[in-house]
Amino acid sequence: MIRKLRTLLLVEDNRDDVELTRRAFEKNALVKEIVVASDGQEALDYLFSAGKHAGRDPGMPELVLLDLKLPRVDGLEVLRQIRGDSRTRYLPVVVLTTSVEQRDLGQSYALGCNSYVRKPVDFCEFLEAAAQLGVYWLGLNQPYSSEWIREESA
Repeated sequence: MIRKLRTLLLVEDNRDDVELTRRAFEKNALVKEIVVASDGQEALDYLFSAGKHAGRDPGMPELVLLDLKLPRVDGLEVLRQIRGDSRTRYLPVVVLTTSVEQRDLGQSYALGCNSYVRKPVDFCEFLEAAAQLGVYWLGLNQPYSSEWIREESA
């Protein structure tokens, strides 16, 4: 059974890719809310309730789709900071990028991404890839729960 995400954080500066991703997730009824951060700093501000997101409900998204080539703070640095903070260390992060550089692939996994997906250029292929991502992360993947840590330490 496929569950529905409460919140997806999409970190993407390309408006066309934002709309394609929205359409794919909405078409397949996979998410209740998509929060878009158009650069790496905005993504970090959202995750850590800082900047224009100061004072927001501190709840975390259930999944982050992260582009690598971003203004202000690049995707690799965003990933580094996500994995370096106890509040976000186990947050599922899927790198969704056009980069074909092996160095980007290697660094993404070294920094702890959960998956690395190259964005298809073709519209229909992009919609299908986004739908498959949703089905995997919502239907097949067993999500991490912070409750497990509390149970183990009790």
